[in-house]
Amino acid sequence: MDKLIFGIVGGLASGKTTLAEHLSETYHCNTYRYSTMLRDILERIYVDQTRTNLQELSTFLRQQFGQDVMSKVIAHDVANDDNDIVVVEGIRRPTDITYLRELPGFHLIFVDAEQRTRYERIIEREENPDDAFKTFETFKQDEAAEADRLISEIAAEAEYTLDNNGTRDNFFAQADAIIKKIGYGS
Repeated sequence: MDKLIFGIVGGLASGKTTLAEHLSETYHCNTYRYSTMLRDILERIYVDQTRTNLQELSTFLRQQFGQDVMSKVIAHDVANDDNDIVVVEGIRRPTDITYLRELPGFHLIFVDAEQRTRYERIIEREENPDDAFKTFETFKQDEAAEADRLISEIAAEAEYTLDNNGTRDNFFAQADAIIKKIGYGS
């Protein structure tokens, strides 16, 4: 069987990381995040990893080195990964899937959750230093930012949609059903 490559797209705090962690733990796959390379740079230059700084760095890199610079890095990493399943989390732009689609075994998954639910999750998880103090209005502004504006456009192209408004068990069962449907492990 060819390698399975799952690209995950979804709004802020929709459950993309939760899904990636479940797939990693259950199917022993590697996961890649677009934000990892940005966080690495910010950490190296001793700059806070706020959502604003991540977005500004992403914009700078894409302006200086091409809109697809991060997409090329991820696709290269995925192509060289020897695992049977590879997960790419945090797809936000059409260019993010351009090179992944060229790889055999690529499947795009949209993680859907209601906006209020996602807002509550982002406050609880505190992934970025500025998340804990975010208001609902600020959250909505974040979703309208350049980095997140095209998510719905990409989601419309998804092969599968997972509803993450219920329990974790239900969410994970949906993901496992996709793996089974594709034929992995059967």
